[in-house]
Amino acid sequence: MDLFKTYKLWPIEPVKGLGCKVWDKNGVEYLDLYGGHAVISIGHCHPVYVSMMTEQLGKLGFYSNAVENSLQVQFAEKLGKVNGYDDYSLFLCNSGAEANENAMKLASFHTGRSKVLACGKAFHGRTSGAVAATDNPSIQAPFNKTPNVEFTPLNDLDALKKHLSTKEFAAFIIEGIQGVAGIHVPAPEYLKAAREICNQTGTVLILDEIQSGYGRSGKFYAHQHAGIKADIVSMAKGIGNGFPMGAIIISPQFEAKYGMLGTTFGGNHLACTAALAVLKVIEEENLIENAAKVGAYLLDQLKGHKAIKELRGTGLMIGIELKDEYIGLRDRLLFEKHIFTGGAGNNVIRLLSPLCLTKDQAAQFITSFNELTA
Repeated sequence: MDLFKTYKLWPIEPVKGLGCKVWDKNGVEYLDLYGGHAVISIGHCHPVYVSMMTEQLGKLGFYSNAVENSLQVQFAEKLGKVNGYDDYSLFLCNSGAEANENAMKLASFHTGRSKVLACGKAFHGRTSGAVAATDNPSIQAPFNKTPNVEFTPLNDLDALKKHLSTKEFAAFIIEGIQGVAGIHVPAPEYLKAAREICNQTGTVLILDEIQSGYGRSGKFYAHQHAGIKADIVSMAKGIGNGFPMGAIIISPQFEAKYGMLGTTFGGNHLACTAALAVLKVIEEENLIENAAKVGAYLLDQLKGHKAIKELRGTGLMIGIELKDEYIGLRDRLLFEKHIFTGGAGNNVIRLLSPLCLTKDQAAQFITSFNELTA
């Protein structure tokens, strides 16, 4: 049997990691500014994470959601204290796509409406409902296409008002920062206005913080830069530092009914332990503040660079749109300078490093970037 080849693979196999570094099977060291697609939040193989996961695995790895699990309660309480949403409730699942599926489903239950509005260039996942709200026809199977989802241009307030004025949408779902699209940031004024319009029209505001959350932007959630609260926030990726986990936090206005949402593996003992370890390290090592500081340094060093067409982002979520003559720079960074970065299309480099990236490591990237574009 062979693998179903849906991924374009680099000929590199990382086998060991520590902090913001990984080593391949030949012992070559790489600086990781990709974080396994923004998943590694506190760094590879953090000793606190390894210790807590090892201890829990020696006790109990899994039991179903048909019984009490005090680790879920501990995580909910801790998350509420850290993220500024302490009066919300928590539902745990396994991935970002699942989180968005449940968020949209809950909005539909709550409002009795069947339509969802999403932004142009949005990416919300690859399961049925999530991919229907993703503005990329190439990954939508025929059965994913539905008239119940419409798209509106990001930061176009007039278009948003026009859509939501019909009062037929259960939810408006928007990323805190568009990641897969190449790091496009919603204007704070747009998010503030969206909050008001959703209030006026009875539309549920869902903030997808799967890639932009958990401190990546220099705030716990990227939408907090705009000073607003969502009705539902979806998250995944950095929540478990590599252990699969997703979640939504839900406003008190929503009524929970037995059986309306469910999952087999969501919130299992290992997942909750991973999530608790992540929050512990984020707090003790001030990683959100570090993301803001080191991200600001990177943006300052890259500003006005001759190779860059446009620079976007905040914190450690940075999009570098290259001029045409520098297409291919991402591969050169990997193979010549041994630096992992993310991409979006042919000409955007995405920096999604672990939140523990140091200024010296950021400077290493800047030096390599300058050398390859000299």
